[in-house]
Amino acid sequence: MNANPRVLILTASYGNGHLQASKALYQQFVRQGTTDVKIVNLMKEGHPFINLITTSLINTSAKSSRFGLDYYGWCYYLTREKKQTALFQRSMTYLGQKKLRELIGQEHPDVVVNTFPFGAAPEVCSSMGIPNFTVLTDYALHASWLHTNVDKYYVATEELKQQIVFKGVNKDRVEVSGIPIREEFAYESSMAQQQKKRLILIMAADSGVNSYMEEMLHSLAAFTQCRFVVICGHNEKLRVKLLEQFASNERYNILGFVNNVHEWMSQATCIITKAGGLTLTESMALQLPIFIYKPHAGQEKENALYLSSRGVASISNNMEEFLANMHHFIEHPSIYEDIRQRMEGLQRSQAAAHIVNDITLRWAKQPISLSI
Repeated sequence: MNANPRVLILTASYGNGHLQASKALYQQFVRQGTTDVKIVNLMKEGHPFINLITTSLINTSAKSSRFGLDYYGWCYYLTREKKQTALFQRSMTYLGQKKLRELIGQEHPDVVVNTFPFGAAPEVCSSMGIPNFTVLTDYALHASWLHTNVDKYYVATEELKQQIVFKGVNKDRVEVSGIPIREEFAYESSMAQQQKKRLILIMAADSGVNSYMEEMLHSLAAFTQCRFVVICGHNEKLRVKLLEQFASNERYNILGFVNNVHEWMSQATCIITKAGGLTLTESMALQLPIFIYKPHAGQEKENALYLSSRGVASISNNMEEFLANMHHFIEHPSIYEDIRQRMEGLQRSQAAAHIVNDITLRWAKQPISLSI
């Protein structure tokens, strides 16, 4: 048996979290000596036109949801319990099969890892005798992740494990690992100071924030003891607009795409962000209090609700509520320490190492029973 397995990581660009989780796993495989690792955006490479359309639809839904037309959210909740009713999911399973078989023929992987719920992966891998593993990148369960032929699931929380087991999956096939984050965040978690300066970090890469970001920043100006860093990512339209209004104010630093988000996060007092699974996990690794404004329906709302229930994230549904929550946090410094302690009990910054170790050990053993 090959002591250095060939690993194929399947991901998708529907949100940045799946890609970042894949990169975290890639880093860890390489760090541990597995050098033949490849990340593939299955839909983008196999069906670029369909990928473009579906990505556009999801992005458009994020914008239209502000006006009550949230077709992505409707679809998410309609299909959350029974993926058999999800036409989109069934279509992606069918479309991905041909491309995946081609990839397997080209790459000859010993192991396939899913960071996006491609139904094609467990079906194809099972038929070809290739171990396949699924890494959930959110704090909420959706039926699209579940498949009879998945060899093992890696999940963020014990609650998620119990939900999957309740669906009929053997408990030995579900591991509470945490969500994998890149090694720079794991490193920063050990370097971050316990007392942060009053720097508020605002993540504004999602085009859905364009409708309210100016109002938010003008409102935050009332917190005269704070500085603000706004990271717009590839949201160039917003970056230019904000620079026109705030460039002359030394308390505001408006940035585009940056490669050192972990450094900014390690310096911040708190973060204002959308509720993507990876960003939330990175924030907890750095023990950074989280503020979420109007979370999108679907997995982001469910992520927000879970972390809010654990006392580490604040959800606001209007600007007045948001400012009240921020004011309470800023004026009561002891809240930071309370949140930090709760995060310390929740976060698993070494999730990538945990997952890679377990996959490597399982791959080296006998084939896993698929009975549930």
